[in-house]
Amino acid sequence: MPHTFFAPDLTADMTGYTLPEDESKHAVRVLRLSIGAPVVLVNGRGDVFEAAVNDANPKRCTLRISAHARFAPRSAPVHLAVAPTKNLDRMEWLVEKATEIGVDTITFLRCARSERRELKLERLEKIAISALKQSGQAWLPHLTELTNLADFLPTVEPTTTFIAHLEDGERTPLSRVAAAPAGCTILIGPEGDFTPDEIAAAFAHGIRPVTLGSSRLRTETAALAAVHTVHVVRELSSL
Repeated sequence: MPHTFFAPDLTADMTGYTLPEDESKHAVRVLRLSIGAPVVLVNGRGDVFEAAVNDANPKRCTLRISAHARFAPRSAPVHLAVAPTKNLDRMEWLVEKATEIGVDTITFLRCARSERRELKLERLEKIAISALKQSGQAWLPHLTELTNLADFLPTVEPTTTFIAHLEDGERTPLSRVAAAPAGCTILIGPEGDFTPDEIAAAFAHGIRPVTLGSSRLRTETAALAAVHTVHVVRELSSL
């Protein structure tokens, strides 16, 4: 299978492309690609290109583009809003796996019980790009900076937004509501869960409570379970 490279500035009208120096070195020195070797290029905006090495220069590896395919974005986008964990490794794992499964936007929430108050996206964006290439996805998820929950709640469509929490009260299984044709947004709280006031604020905006099952899940596990549940339900509903 041809190796995949990320080319964010590549457009459909281009017939050639030059890999940046770090990617050129990786292609020629590590992967040992030679002239004529097939590769795949993705720009993270729905375009996938077939290409071949034109000049195996470890500093400026040039490619000749032979074919282009355009993939439309999901008609029902998946938006994950999650409070980052104190251990950043867990968020890196989540971004990788959620990208592989398929997520359109990941919003990082700052909540009352959040132990992580700051977040640098550069490392997470690189992980998302790597997962994009590995999984064959055409669209790179959009990652947002840390956003206060109170500022985030008014921005979502309440009829397709759900909050997973552990407080007592009636909650609908996510699997029963995940197939919304307009997409869905799922809120996952920090270690320690959303506070009662935060849950009440979500309800005040018309956001409905959901459950992911009877087990108490870690933040990153709950977030990934939510993304996977949405995709499984949609696959089954399309049969």
